[in-house]
Amino acid sequence: MTGRTNSRELNTRLAALPGDVQVWPTHGAGSFCAAPLGAERTSTIAHELDTNPLLCAPDENAFVTQLLGSLGSHPPYFRRLGEINRLGPALLDGEPTMQQLSVDAVRTLLADGAVLVDVRPVDHFATAHIAGAISIPLRPVFASWLGWLVSADLPVVILRDNNQDPVEIVWQAVKIGDDNIVGELDGGMDAWTSAGYGTAQIRLTRPTNLDGHRVLDIRQRSEYAAGHVPGAVHLELGDVSARAADLPDEPTVVMCGHGERAIGAASLLERAGHHDLFVLDGGPQDWIQATGGKLETGI
Repeated sequence: MTGRTNSRELNTRLAALPGDVQVWPTHGAGSFCAAPLGAERTSTIAHELDTNPLLCAPDENAFVTQLLGSLGSHPPYFRRLGEINRLGPALLDGEPTMQQLSVDAVRTLLADGAVLVDVRPVDHFATAHIAGAISIPLRPVFASWLGWLVSADLPVVILRDNNQDPVEIVWQAVKIGDDNIVGELDGGMDAWTSAGYGTAQIRLTRPTNLDGHRVLDIRQRSEYAAGHVPGAVHLELGDVSARAADLPDEPTVVMCGHGERAIGAASLLERAGHHDLFVLDGGPQDWIQATGGKLETGI
């Protein structure tokens, strides 16, 4: 509910509904454009009236302040998705697929400005990847980060593991109106190395190995403010490409909550020419458990 709807209107209208009426969010739980919804994907009127802090706001000003304060940054594709939704997306005549591309075809596409998106798990990318690739591990939020980290006007080549579903990759892209995946590297990393081409590496490191390294926390602002490793520098993942040149090229441990976003940030820094990059295998809670340390709060 947006626009001029205030807390009094919400309470009046919602309280009149039966408590067991289900509430279905317009986006997935924890989406960038909605107040935090927790882990549950659905709720009920009774549960929201009892627990939702926005419904307890005393007046409209408090409601607006609290709502806006709960929103984080959001990916740039949000600016074009509204019009796509209004007009209706292009209809598909079947299940989406990806064209199989040879190593030479991929090299030609990359030389012409295409972007290689590596969707393999964190440890696979860290061990060996094609230099210049952007790491966006395949998971439920893959589409959001694809739309955030890769310009919509650039052709995209996918690199995946054999056990990762190619249809899922394309479906996620289609959900955000992204139709610029031109294909995937046929044979994946094995094909690349068999052709005699080299690979790059970004090392994973444990929470006990942060001393002497610059720590870059790339979570969203609210996450960082809620608790971060002492001395960690903050820069949101969505801003890494634009700010990479402002960061010193020195030994840096990149961290997030678990590692998926951190490997993405590290790949963007490497793509921009940074060296001596590490990714924390874990997040702030793992650092607490490993060191017994205490997180700092605030910005």
